[in-house]
Amino acid sequence: MVTHLSSTRFRNMGLHPKLLKALDKLGYEYATPIQAQAIPLLLNSQDVAGQAQTGTGKTNAFLLAVLNELLTLPAQEGREINEPRAFIIAPTRELVIQIYEDAKTLAQFTDLKMCVAFGGADYEKQRQAIESGCDVLIGTAGRLIDYFKQRVYNFYSLDCVVLDEADRMFDLGFINDIRYLFRKMPKPTERLNMLFSATLSHRVKELAYEHMNHPTHIHVEAEQVTADRVRQLLYYPANHEKLPLLVGLIQKHQPEKAMLFTNTRRQAEKVWLTLKGNDIKSGLLTGDVPQKKRIRLLDELKSGKIDILIATDVAARGLHIDGVTHVFNYDLPDDKEDYVHRIGRTARAGAEGDAISFAGEDNAFNLPAIEEYIGHAIETADVDPSLLVDIKPPARMERRPRQGGQRGRNQGGRPQNRGRHAQNRSKNNNQTADQSTSPEGNE
Repeated sequence: MVTHLSSTRFRNMGLHPKLLKALDKLGYEYATPIQAQAIPLLLNSQDVAGQAQTGTGKTNAFLLAVLNELLTLPAQEGREINEPRAFIIAPTRELVIQIYEDAKTLAQFTDLKMCVAFGGADYEKQRQAIESGCDVLIGTAGRLIDYFKQRVYNFYSLDCVVLDEADRMFDLGFINDIRYLFRKMPKPTERLNMLFSATLSHRVKELAYEHMNHPTHIHVEAEQVTADRVRQLLYYPANHEKLPLLVGLIQKHQPEKAMLFTNTRRQAEKVWLTLKGNDIKSGLLTGDVPQKKRIRLLDELKSGKIDILIATDVAARGLHIDGVTHVFNYDLPDDKEDYVHRIGRTARAGAEGDAISFAGEDNAFNLPAIEEYIGHAIETADVDPSLLVDIKPPARMERRPRQGGQRGRNQGGRPQNRGRHAQNRSKNNNQTADQSTSPEGNE
């Protein structure tokens, strides 16, 4: 057992045998602290509002609870195949995809069907998948409302609801859409409710009290990201030394899976072209990259087709990538909290990682605020001449016309008056459709 795990074994929690079989196959024996606290409560039909950072195991906590509920609780009599029993809302497409992949892995020995709904992807394909049969529907708020108003699915058979990263829903302006969806669901007492957030601020707690059934609040501190598991190192290169130093460090460390951050899209493109010209397998992720390409880049990083993903902070929001061994800060971020978010992408789930930062001429002044925020000085290293390698010319940028994303706006759904503890079911069609407040393209 490693230090990031609790002493609680999954096998002792009362989970369904098919879930235990999947956990055994994955090599998961002990629960993380958030899993050890949340799962027993949820298995006892207690709503949970959890404060936990990314990397604490919260996704598997709510997925195991959801899947166990569906495997042990009989479906509502007369349920249609397009009536999801579990409904999971996340703020970004990438997080939806990650939850979907994790859910499929945990449910691999069951017959449960997972579906996704998010913007920037094939509207009809997602629609048809839901209509063909959906037990667990995972999506972003805008596209979920689209399909609801289109009557692609309804909430008649809803047993479980999960709101992930609730604080980011507020930050991204989606909270009115979230409230809209909650108002169309069965009463909080008729479903199992889960909410997870990095912070349980007043507004998040207010949301929980309004749309949950007396939730138990649990709080798990993320392990300090600047502890022993993340080896931090800082260089002070001149501007003309940054690219040679970067290539030299990559050649020295040979990262298996790395993320590299810049402060601007232009810098990201410059670094990517340089790495490409020097035969380093890398991908470029900026805010204007189409959704299909974003998904492809993530798959290429996960599969090892590329070793380094270059991104800006905005473009990388919502990304959840396991097994990152190195984080490179080509520019020190302007926001001290972004530094912690960046380096926190490595050393997850008990692993170790390296975070290498450049305090260049243009952003070294950001360092004092960062060090004050993390509570210690970052170890420095000299720019050794042996690391300043001779680099080849950068590759040439291939410019392509922009492709507009597909948008779907008409949406529909029916109300319901049914939950997992309800005795009777009322299929009521006297519901009027409201207007969504967030454009799907913003998710």
